Amino acid sequence: MNQVKAGVVLNYVIIALNTIVGLAYTPYMLRCLGQNEYGLYSLVASVIAYLTILDLGFGNAIVRYTAKFRAEGKAKEQWDMFGMFIIVYTIIGIITLIVGIFLYFKVDVLFDKTMNIHEISQARTMILLLVFNLAITFPFSIFSSIITAYENFIFHKLVSIVRLLLCTVVIVVLLYFGYKAVAMVVVQTIFNVLTLFLNSWYCFQKIGIKIHFAKFNIPFLKEISIYSFWIFLNTIMDRIYWGTGQFVLGAISGTIAVAVFSVAITLQAMYMTFSSSISTVLLPRITSMVAQNASNKEMSNLFISTGRLQAIVLFFILSGFTIFGQTFIEFWAGDGYDQSFIVTMIFFVALFIPLVQNTGIAILQARNQMKFRSLVYLVISIISLMCQIIFSKMYGVIGCAMAIGLALIVGQGLIMNVYYSVKQHISMFRFWAEIGKMSIAPLCMTILGSLIFRYFSFTSPLSYITAIVCYTCLYWPIFWIVSMNKYEKNLVLSPINKLLKKAI
Repeated sequence: MNQVKAGVVLNYVIIALNTIVGLAYTPYMLRCLGQNEYGLYSLVASVIAYLTILDLGFGNAIVRYTAKFRAEGKAKEQWDMFGMFIIVYTIIGIITLIVGIFLYFKVDVLFDKTMNIHEISQARTMILLLVFNLAITFPFSIFSSIITAYENFIFHKLVSIVRLLLCTVVIVVLLYFGYKAVAMVVVQTIFNVLTLFLNSWYCFQKIGIKIHFAKFNIPFLKEISIYSFWIFLNTIMDRIYWGTGQFVLGAISGTIAVAVFSVAITLQAMYMTFSSSISTVLLPRITSMVAQNASNKEMSNLFISTGRLQAIVLFFILSGFTIFGQTFIEFWAGDGYDQSFIVTMIFFVALFIPLVQNTGIAILQARNQMKFRSLVYLVISIISLMCQIIFSKMYGVIGCAMAIGLALIVGQGLIMNVYYSVKQHISMFRFWAEIGKMSIAPLCMTILGSLIFRYFSFTSPLSYITAIVCYTCLYWPIFWIVSMNKYEKNLVLSPINKLLKKAI
């Protein structure tokens, strides 16, 4: 339990660092690269990101089945499974290389209408580097899953923190000396490989795992493949939601539109991480609860309590960005990114429902009942992609964002809520009653803040930051009194009281 709590805390440390680094580093990178090259970098990264679906959902399956075997005291089954997946992932890595080489030779066919010869040459170089990075990652990714399954979150998160800081510092220095997108990809590849080897060392030396390259257990592989298949479909949906926008805009509108869209995607990624810190460490714990036949009431209570905790953070971000977001984009990204605010707001509003409910994903994974969710999202993702193409031609960047946002609202705001209630027996009425009570203070504060600050003209970053600090100092006391329950207040006060006792 200490590892789980530490994992959540360190997750928020990583989020804070990612936010600080993103806020400080991204404007610097935008200005060093320029809008065209940043758009090119984002476009290539989004294309290669499609290859991550070749994981086929096995990474999640390794976490689930390792946690299950640990709960059942089956060590040999773990070692055999690890060996089997190293072979499977090595094959996937080879397939990734083949697909990447194909993409390398087809860049001019895909983007010849929106890129010049120099941009196509840069794109090819980055594709080779990113494909190599991904091909190496696949066979070694098993060790990250093992560390998660064993709930050794402290080591895992500390490595992520060190990697984030060092990688950012090196890239900032290289950009300062005039290096561009290709150099960024090289640095990211080097740090990724180092992290993979460090994870493998930890698994062997500290956790004490073993790897047996025994005969494939075909029935077991079939069972895992069925479980992973629905995770795989869900991954495809995620890539369509968040990866196709850049690809579509790159083909229809060019690299400048991709850059505007990518700024919103960067903020959207930050927004999503604030809610995932709790749910990402819950899968091993929920798997144990399912193995021990936990009741529907216990699952509902977990769903509601974690949803409220996630909502505490998301309400504040959504409220603050609604009031101060437009000015933030102007200061942060610079000229030419006005539409990024509208795109970001579409993403933030559409994502609120799934983000406060992402514990439901861990419950479905633990129960091995991802089929319905994956099928629904697959259909909605395809519809979303078609709408992105149509809306992008009609309304450009904003049209593309509208297609993504509508798909999220229908899929996760309507269909999945009915499914959680009817099939998973989670008390969604009680959940939304709790979230509704919490929303009163943020809603009133957002309306009041918008009315007040609309008459302010922020001529300098100092006046802007002062306004944010004033709003924050007013927001949290009101939210504490009106929206937070005794359990949530105790989560904040308990560690403070312990520190005060130790100090005394």
